[in-house]
Amino acid sequence: MSRRTESDGNYPGTETERVEKYYIKYSFITAIFRNLASNILNDIRIKTIMIQKFDFLIIGGGIAGMSYALSVANSGKGKVALICKTSLDEANTAKAQGGVAAVTNLALDNFEKHINDTMVAGDYISDPEAVEHVICNAPEAIKALVGWGVNFDKNENGEYDLHREGGHSDFRILHHADDTGFEIQRGLMEAVRKNKHIVVLENHYAVEIITQHHLGIEVTRKTPNIECYGAYILNPETQKVDTFLSKVTLMATGGVGAVYSMTSNPVIATGDGIAMAYRAKATVKDMEFVQFHPTVLYNPSETHPAFLITEAMRGYGAILRLPDGKELMQKYDKRLSLAPRDIVARAIDHEMKIHGLDHVCLDLTHKDAEETKRHFPHIYKKCLSIGIDITKEYIPVCPSAHYACGGIKVDLNGESSIRRLYAVGECSCTGLHGGNRLASNSLIEAVVYAKSASEHSLQMVDSYSFNLDVPEWNDEGTMTNEEHVLITQSVREVGEIMSNYVGIVRSDLRLKRAWDRLDLLYEETERLFKRVTATKDICELRNMINVGYLITRQAIERKESRGLHYTVDYPKHAYDQKQQEQG
Repeated sequence: MSRRTESDGNYPGTETERVEKYYIKYSFITAIFRNLASNILNDIRIKTIMIQKFDFLIIGGGIAGMSYALSVANSGKGKVALICKTSLDEANTAKAQGGVAAVTNLALDNFEKHINDTMVAGDYISDPEAVEHVICNAPEAIKALVGWGVNFDKNENGEYDLHREGGHSDFRILHHADDTGFEIQRGLMEAVRKNKHIVVLENHYAVEIITQHHLGIEVTRKTPNIECYGAYILNPETQKVDTFLSKVTLMATGGVGAVYSMTSNPVIATGDGIAMAYRAKATVKDMEFVQFHPTVLYNPSETHPAFLITEAMRGYGAILRLPDGKELMQKYDKRLSLAPRDIVARAIDHEMKIHGLDHVCLDLTHKDAEETKRHFPHIYKKCLSIGIDITKEYIPVCPSAHYACGGIKVDLNGESSIRRLYAVGECSCTGLHGGNRLASNSLIEAVVYAKSASEHSLQMVDSYSFNLDVPEWNDEGTMTNEEHVLITQSVREVGEIMSNYVGIVRSDLRLKRAWDRLDLLYEETERLFKRVTATKDICELRNMINVGYLITRQAIERKESRGLHYTVDYPKHAYDQKQQEQG
């Protein structure tokens, strides 16, 4: 092969030398392009797995979350994000039929009576400060709801048309026909969607809240000054877990009813916020106090949610009967059908067991038919759709898991034991409910504590900063069809365990059996969670198991029957047992 000289104007050297030098040259160019491609791919990945910053991160879109969002949105203190695991209109709030308890007619009612009713219903273990805080601030909370566009029924004099419900000594329940929760959800949704300062992210699912643990620091239940830096959120479009950094995080994730096989709650009520906070080492309290609504419509085809028959019906004059027409409450309480929920639910449960019944009945046939239709139009229509005319026939009803009195322990500001983490609504434990929730106290509690939490967090937010050292979520793993089937089966098993062993009536033997079976499910699910990608289904299963464990453990620890917790092994109050021992 001939050699060319430099004066030829071409690249010098032999053909082999030229090829080698071209290779070096183009390798260098290729390396540059590879770097560029890598950077582009990295940019795409960053866009796929996003890191977002919000001054206020709200997890949950019911009355609690939306009230808080509206309270902080116009403060000028920063960006607000409202995270909903489904759509904004699917919150548990919309299922509440009864109403909102507040003293609005001081000529007939007063705060002291409402406070006393709450303490009695709570079996005298409600926190007096929390009770006073909610009840004395309830009228202002009603004004806030009305200001946000919520409507309550009024009488011909232009005054609120007040109902009375079980456990209340007076007429103080504000309502909107028999779909008060739906009206509240509608009014708040409209106000939230109109507010340009609130970013609503629907179908986004919170996987975990972020603390020092995610920075590689060991965090235990004894660790002081645990802080919340935001949450890992599953993005429905990318199916990746994004990092949401925040200065303040509010948990407003609702209840736990879906851990039972029949509940008045929607299927989304899997206790997510309580479970996430517990795993982050927050204090969780009073989980043994699960309220079973005494009257949901008995319809085996509808269990999540079972259709609620509001307690306002018993306040209106409905009578509980056995299917043969015999009254049943006179054996259990002098207040008859107006006794508190725990007493009524336990009475119905006992009658169903001794008579081998699937349900008992609610009788409205003695009331004026047109008035009944006017007061309860949605219940009338629903029952008619399955062939029952409630003005002429008994309504078949049975108890169903309904409300969790316990949850994430918070102070009067709504702040949990983890700094920068607040909790409001059913996922919180303010101390208001004690051993049993008084009917219609929960919706007003959510609004009052949302205001308290907003006022405190607005005072504190400027002293907080975003923690930029938080790592991305590790999203390695896959999910097979078989694993999807196992998750579905495990969810069903949790419901059966809780309903069979941790229901209205409990015993040491039943609770121990629940504990053992939940422990097996926990070990299986945690092994699965570590090897698969995070999905909503497996995260919900983890949360349900965590919540089931908390209810069971705290039920085991309470060696007495009190409020909603009734055990055949300790049928008396602790103080009754002590008096008996001393006597």
